Amino acid sequence: MAEIMLKSLAHSYLESPRHAEDFAIREMTHVWQQGGAYALLGPSGCGKSTLLNIISGLLVPTSGEVHFDGNVVNPLPPEERNIAQVFQFPVVYDTMTVYDNLAFPLRNVETSETKVSERVEEVADVLDLTSLLKRKAKNLTADEKQKVSMGRGLVRDDVSAILFDEPLTVIDPHLKWKLRRKLKEIHQRFNITMIYVTHDQLEASTFADKIAVMYEGQVVQFGSPRELFERPGHTFVGYFIGSPGMNFMRVRASDGHLYSGDVLLPITSSSLYENVTRCTSDNIQLGIRPEFIEVHDTPVERALESEVIQVQDLGTYSILSLRLGNVALKARVEEGEPLPADKAYIHFPEAWTGLYVDEYRVESGDE
Repeated sequence: MAEIMLKSLAHSYLESPRHAEDFAIREMTHVWQQGGAYALLGPSGCGKSTLLNIISGLLVPTSGEVHFDGNVVNPLPPEERNIAQVFQFPVVYDTMTVYDNLAFPLRNVETSETKVSERVEEVADVLDLTSLLKRKAKNLTADEKQKVSMGRGLVRDDVSAILFDEPLTVIDPHLKWKLRRKLKEIHQRFNITMIYVTHDQLEASTFADKIAVMYEGQVVQFGSPRELFERPGHTFVGYFIGSPGMNFMRVRASDGHLYSGDVLLPITSSSLYENVTRCTSDNIQLGIRPEFIEVHDTPVERALESEVIQVQDLGTYSILSLRLGNVALKARVEEGEPLPADKAYIHFPEAWTGLYVDEYRVESGDE
């Protein structure tokens, strides 16, 4: 196992990058603690796979360093980094049996056959492959092949980390949940540092203890699934995590009050108002998740009248599409609660309302 640190790391596929947008990975410093289960989450093209390939040694970064347990590994090729990597598509030897596929990484480092047998049987048991050990890999289904590919990464107990690059892409949807849980069990059993790349927030939150959310080549927030949901550190995190994503309203301060467009917001927090007045940027937004908006079907104190545009019934809850002034909002109403028809009266609890300046969250007292 290893602690993996990226120090002032940046990478561009251009020969002479000049601007921030020329970089697939913008300069970052980031640490993956030893033995942790991490997800690297973000949309296609944000730099996830590039970052993973730099860690494994398949790519040499334009600048910065990769450290394993404090040692710089930039000069080391992949085979000397002691890293196992599981790719998007299964990497197996079709002409070999499942047993020989799992045994190959061990035999490649001259492990005794006794040890090979012990490890292969242990990993096969964890991945439910025991009944397939004598079968040729070419006769396996796509999900079985991917489990063998995962097993090849797990079978060596001396690897520093295992990197997963969207390993469930080829897996049938009804099997994905089972394999995600299996990976979690594997981590708990073997306590190996694991980094799991995905664009699927459900995969990330099911597998990982902490998630690094990437956007435009940067890690914009690193935290637990709950932290990302309840206190998004960046507007992209608010948008990307949750379904539907977070609501955002541009705001301004005037005469002791906050406004969104011409709508007076009944927010009493003096620290929130002061933070807005101190901002020199004109990119100031309030954010609140649909789950945290209080919705009423009759007028109540400090609630704002909004127009109901659409009601989407999803069984145990409904999603309301609302219009407040010129702002479109989404709100969630649980089953059994009063469902407004034409007008909804909404309130934004200040404990769940965040301030965002230039896309990043600003906490009370921050400049």
